[in-house]
Amino acid sequence: MAPGGSSYQDIGDSLNAYADYGIAPKNAESKSSPFRKSTAVNIIGGNHGTRANTAVHELLECPVCMNLMYPPIHQCPNGHTLCLKCKSKVHVCPICRHELGNIRCLALEKIAESLELPCRNQSFGCQDIFTYHSRLRHEQNCRFRPYNCPYAGSECTVTGDIQSLVAHLKDDHKVDMHDGCTFNHRYVKSNPQDVENATWMLTVFNCFGHQFCLHFEAFNVGVAPVYMAFLRFMGDDDDAKKFSYSLEVGGFGRKLLWQGVPRSIRDSHKTVRDSLDGLLIQRSMALFFSGGDRKELKLKVAGRIWREPL
Repeated sequence: MAPGGSSYQDIGDSLNAYADYGIAPKNAESKSSPFRKSTAVNIIGGNHGTRANTAVHELLECPVCMNLMYPPIHQCPNGHTLCLKCKSKVHVCPICRHELGNIRCLALEKIAESLELPCRNQSFGCQDIFTYHSRLRHEQNCRFRPYNCPYAGSECTVTGDIQSLVAHLKDDHKVDMHDGCTFNHRYVKSNPQDVENATWMLTVFNCFGHQFCLHFEAFNVGVAPVYMAFLRFMGDDDDAKKFSYSLEVGGFGRKLLWQGVPRSIRDSHKTVRDSLDGLLIQRSMALFFSGGDRKELKLKVAGRIWREPL
């Protein structure tokens, strides 16, 4: 099984505060954050307004995690600010090391509430501008937000747009890439009794100008060992619903057929698998289809993807 890949986005050097206080940055924005150069609000006008707006954005960056701070914003007795999440992890100011109290920076909170900001997914194509609070709500469901790597065989943390993820799957996970909307795959396992965490190599199909991920694995539903095949769409759910697919497995005059709609990779692999939204094959039936002495899995899964009419 191919090892997981490494992230595409380089995060800027962490502040000394990380080493001093043992805080690991989560979802940290890099030092080259677009908010440092944003011109969404011109406080004064012209270049002076741009510089003033940049300065305000820098004031709103937490000095520990580098994320933009949302109210409540806290400060130490000397006026150094930090976000609520980081405050809950430290007891002294990361700047002056004065003991923290429970002081709110109301002036900075007022300034924050008056700002209009670009979406953090601006580099991925989102051009909308939001007030401070509505921006946070928007980003949780922004259709331009990065996708998680769809590879199921490792704890891969890579995120990105579809194009970068396709390259990542090919280069780092060594995933098989195929062109075409029909396929015929054979899955083999010498010991079909072993169903715990048995995940076959992911296969990606380029079809109708989009990418589809074919998953196949063995696991238990309760105490019953089963095999399952399902398809995920590399894109958002609205686009996924424009397509349908079928999966078929059989032998010796018997056949199982599944028809469904591919799930977006916004839904995790585990979410789709646990919902049983795919072709489900009991192990006894899978071994029957495999023929021979029923001691080895040799299962052939055929499939087709098509676009639904508008």
